[in-house]
Amino acid sequence: MTVITTERLSETVGAEVVGVDLERLAHDAALAAWTLEALEAHGALVFRGLHADDAAQVAFSKRLGRVEVFGKGEHPEIFRVTLDPTKNRAAGYLKGTFDWHIDGMTEDVPIMATLLSAHAVAASGGDTEFASTYAAYDDFSDEERARYESIRVVHSFEAAQLMGNKSPTPEELARWRSRPAKEHPLVWTHGSGRRSVVLGATASHVVGMDPAESRAFLDDLLARATRPERVYRHTWEVGDMVIWDNRGVLHRARPYDATSARDMHRTTLYGDEAVQ
Repeated sequence: MTVITTERLSETVGAEVVGVDLERLAHDAALAAWTLEALEAHGALVFRGLHADDAAQVAFSKRLGRVEVFGKGEHPEIFRVTLDPTKNRAAGYLKGTFDWHIDGMTEDVPIMATLLSAHAVAASGGDTEFASTYAAYDDFSDEERARYESIRVVHSFEAAQLMGNKSPTPEELARWRSRPAKEHPLVWTHGSGRRSVVLGATASHVVGMDPAESRAFLDDLLARATRPERVYRHTWEVGDMVIWDNRGVLHRARPYDATSARDMHRTTLYGDEAVQ
């Protein structure tokens, strides 16, 4: 059997997987463990031209971990990422994915990882970018690490939605605020011993800090973490599948037209580690 290899896509995040096809995805008993180890090392893995259908994606996802269920039908584990409201009733909220974020940061235990397969791509835009928050922590000075260990940040769905909708209706605000905010440490100490920075669109404010100072502080950290040379930008082709470690990788979609045919099929792995 061909040896599976990886080719780094940037200095800090992302690697292309070479040597995996649909047959191997389905039948290589060692592939799931290999994938999880590679994910830990690289933060995001790119399988180009895999062309996994929903059944294959769900089956492989279940070998990686416990998979979230979003609805009904033949493959209820599939969530369609599209701006077409006829295909996804939550399409309006997906414009929030145009800003840097980590999924599930309004929960005690965020999701572990996401798998995304391209079934249709945008004619223009729609790339997905990734940046490592493990690398962001590693880049801190010793003085910054000592200071940031005690900082806590409030994360909310409202903060993320306000990024793309500066003038919400009272009804929209009420909906956003119906989802409780969550306070997390700025620095996440993982069970593995690694540390990452908890940032992104959901980061509303630093506890106990002046609002203007808080905003400037969070914006500066995010800008440092997502400097162009620290970002991997994936230009999608139909059939690509990308997996990323949600616990230590920021991501965002680049804007694309709301009428675009772009249709990505997502599976989500439950987390097993609280932010602490």
